Amino acid sequence: MAALARWCYRHRLVVLLLWVGALLGLGATASAAGTDYANVFSLPDTDSKSAYDLMEKAFPARAGDTDTVVWKVDGGSVRDAAVRSRIQPALEEISRMKGVGEVAGPYTGPRGAAQISRDGRIAYAQITFTERADAVPKDLVQRVVDTARGAGRAGLEVDLGGQAIQRVQQPPQGLAETVGLIAAAVVLFLAFGSLFAMLLPIAVAVFGVGSGLFGVQLLSHTTDIPDLAPLLSSLIGLGVGIDYALFIVTRHRRGILRGADPEESAVTALNTSGRAVLFAGGTVCIALAGMLVTNLRFLDGVVIGTSLTVVLSVLAATTLLPALLGFLGPRVLSRRQRRRLAAEGPERERASGAAARWSAQVQRRPRTVAALAVVVMAVLALPVLSLRLGAVDQGNDDPSTTTRKAYDLLAEGFGPGFNGPLQVVTADGDTAALVKGIQSTADVARAVALPPQNGVTVVQVVPKTSPQSKQTDDLIDTLRDEVIPDAGVRAHVGGVTAVSKDFATVTGDRLPYFVATIIGLGFLLLLVAFRSLVVPLTAAVMNLVAAAASFGVLVAVFQWGWGLDLLGLGKEGPINAFLPVIMLSLLFGLSMDYQVFLVSRMHEEWVHTGDNARAVRVGLAETSRVINSAALIMVCVFMAFVLSGDNGAAMAGVGLAAAVALDAFILRTALVPAAMHLLGAANWWLPAGLEKRLPHLAVEPQEDPAPTEPPSPGEGPASVVHGFVRTADGDPVEGASVTLLSKGGRRLDQVTSLADGSYIVSVPGPGAYLLTTTAATYGSRAAQVAVTEGPLPYDVELAEGEVDAVN
Repeated sequence: MAALARWCYRHRLVVLLLWVGALLGLGATASAAGTDYANVFSLPDTDSKSAYDLMEKAFPARAGDTDTVVWKVDGGSVRDAAVRSRIQPALEEISRMKGVGEVAGPYTGPRGAAQISRDGRIAYAQITFTERADAVPKDLVQRVVDTARGAGRAGLEVDLGGQAIQRVQQPPQGLAETVGLIAAAVVLFLAFGSLFAMLLPIAVAVFGVGSGLFGVQLLSHTTDIPDLAPLLSSLIGLGVGIDYALFIVTRHRRGILRGADPEESAVTALNTSGRAVLFAGGTVCIALAGMLVTNLRFLDGVVIGTSLTVVLSVLAATTLLPALLGFLGPRVLSRRQRRRLAAEGPERERASGAAARWSAQVQRRPRTVAALAVVVMAVLALPVLSLRLGAVDQGNDDPSTTTRKAYDLLAEGFGPGFNGPLQVVTADGDTAALVKGIQSTADVARAVALPPQNGVTVVQVVPKTSPQSKQTDDLIDTLRDEVIPDAGVRAHVGGVTAVSKDFATVTGDRLPYFVATIIGLGFLLLLVAFRSLVVPLTAAVMNLVAAAASFGVLVAVFQWGWGLDLLGLGKEGPINAFLPVIMLSLLFGLSMDYQVFLVSRMHEEWVHTGDNARAVRVGLAETSRVINSAALIMVCVFMAFVLSGDNGAAMAGVGLAAAVALDAFILRTALVPAAMHLLGAANWWLPAGLEKRLPHLAVEPQEDPAPTEPPSPGEGPASVVHGFVRTADGDPVEGASVTLLSKGGRRLDQVTSLADGSYIVSVPGPGAYLLTTTAATYGSRAAQVAVTEGPLPYDVELAEGEVDAVN
């Protein structure tokens, strides 16, 4: 890692040109190739899939998307000449547009009368385009919308619904990403106080996500990738890309502030935080790959797209970032920091301020902190007990949108179930008993058998309740379990509503296997990395707690409707059936990121000192600020996807924002360190037999062998380190614990300072050692000391609330 970082730093222009060339090349190729996204819902061994297969046999699928124009009069009837004279010409004009295959209105055709409500005040027409919704040109859809709505007047309301119509009412593509980047830039500027330092993570994220999205677009021509994949790829890519660069830049800036040469500081940052980034990116990809165990083909393309974007974001952070650091040099610091560095010299290696004070507070009251954190997470997780999976539709759109208005008009004129009809499909000859049984079933508003084709009969069933209602789910079960068997025929219940129900059922059944897979893989990775059983076990439990609490927030917002109006997210409904799998993958990956960054610093301290309390305190003090900054950036990026216009993306954005906030601000900076303080040295326990069998995969770099490693006692002249422990005001500190350690972390001697603050520790011989000093009412200090022949005088100054780092 160090060699790669040094090469990229020294050959920065070559690296930058390679990345620019790759981004432009991929962009040009992707633009020329276009997109070929495909939403493939494959639900083998389900009743709705059997119904779909029979429907394909009887009615070969038409390529075009069918949307709806709905109109309502305040008085009179839609049959009135004044209404017809405005609507019919508009429908005829739409039918003549290039790209429109057919317009079936209520004023013409054999079934036209059925498209008018019983009270005569609402009617609809169906527009069939020649292409699928995602391929219909937006300018054509906009002309259809303008023409249809132009027919409206006072007392005549005209609205449109359908997938193609929904596309033109969404905000401009890229709006969510742009808002997320701006919000992230503000947080980065506040964190760094430097324009150049702020731009570094943004640039890395843009290159990583941009390359990933172009790659996903090209891959859509070779495999089935859903149109949701690029949106989720940009969502997760922006989050991890900015975060990974933030961790590395923070470590690099700290190195320069402590007097390191910019090149050496960059190499050290990549060799420490960069290794953690590689490991964290791998855990995200593994968590995403866990979706494959669900065997839902729809998610395969999501795994490919998001994993590719994460890999390219990691690659940008570990190659492009050191090159950019080479261009900036010391300008990665703010002007104020550069002036102070020149005037006062390097900073001492310590963590102070709010982070250090909080870390000390957690150490003093771990039980209280842990109890409060558990109570908060438990309260937030309570709503998850009423979680109901399903599918959102245009009835969940914002009330001001034309698609939502059209949905409500159809429900008003033809019943709530009209927006989600069921199809009972049978290949048996005698369907009279089946139709009669369906018509007499409770919660069925209407059932009509269509003329048989190719030996297949389809019974159109309109429920009395909306597609998202639990009563509609119960009706599907009643038809399958009672009505169809009683009729003595072989039939299957299909339609969009039935497919959504089956998808939710399949997802719920496979979710435990999926969760077990990603938790198991994460456990094994952390076990190998940190040589501990308790650390990965703690991480697994915390991930489950974070998942429960974040889904509790989702249920409260989207299923119960708390705050939906404030967010402008339309009407409450069930949670998208595919969301738990996608969200858990991203959540487990991101949670593992924070766990890796937090515990790797603790582990580094543990290896040096063997003091668990100090390791947890220093690790939290040094990483909590950057973890919280990273989490705040992710929250901004995820919440920006509320502006995407896509209900599924908005739901994922809110859920992930809540998950990251709870994970970073409560779990990683409160509950995890409190639990580790309570567990003590058991955090790092690993059975000896397992230690021998596990491969070595260290997150932090191996400690370089020091040529000045002290010899064993008797191999060189013994000596001492002596001095005084004082406060910043010069007052002696009595009872301070002074410990001498080898560079490998072995304790050599430990004493307590006297009333005048004096101490003296024995040294076995010349060499490099680590001297740590801790006092109950003060902070702690750690420093490397080089002992030559003869005693070494060394005074220690302690400051209240200070936590000194071991590097």
